[in-house]
Amino acid sequence: MSTQRILFLCMGNICRSPAAHCVFQHLVDTEGLTEYYDIESAGTTGYHEGAPPDSRMQQAMRRRNIPIIGRSRPLERRDLIDYDLILAMDKDNLAGARSLARTDEERGKIKLFSHYCTQHDELEVPDPYYGGDNGFEHVLNMVEDGCAGLLAATRPDA
Repeated sequence: MSTQRILFLCMGNICRSPAAHCVFQHLVDTEGLTEYYDIESAGTTGYHEGAPPDSRMQQAMRRRNIPIIGRSRPLERRDLIDYDLILAMDKDNLAGARSLARTDEERGKIKLFSHYCTQHDELEVPDPYYGGDNGFEHVLNMVEDGCAGLLAATRPDA
């Protein structure tokens, strides 16, 4: 089976999408499926380019023993060609990514991350950047839920 290329997308690529990148990579690695996935994250803006995940998100992930990986980068037009699935954390990110799409095939690759959640019914993963610590925990709860659903839906051995 070929490698599945999955890109997680939020606005600044320092909270939600890197959390999903880290959680999904951890799940894939734990299941021994690393060779079947190429996982990355990006932001619809380049405000934080090169920065690691937000320190508050890092703290929340460390409490759950999730390895912290990646650096912020902006979404590029090429990503719509290179990735098989682009998962936006909210409707603004979805619209931003779709505005770069030139074909129906590219538009079809871009979906809301929440589509894969089974325990949460929110359509959007809220941005915790300006909130308190509870916001980061809530986002991680949603991200862990969605990543489990994503893995179940994309497993090469299912």
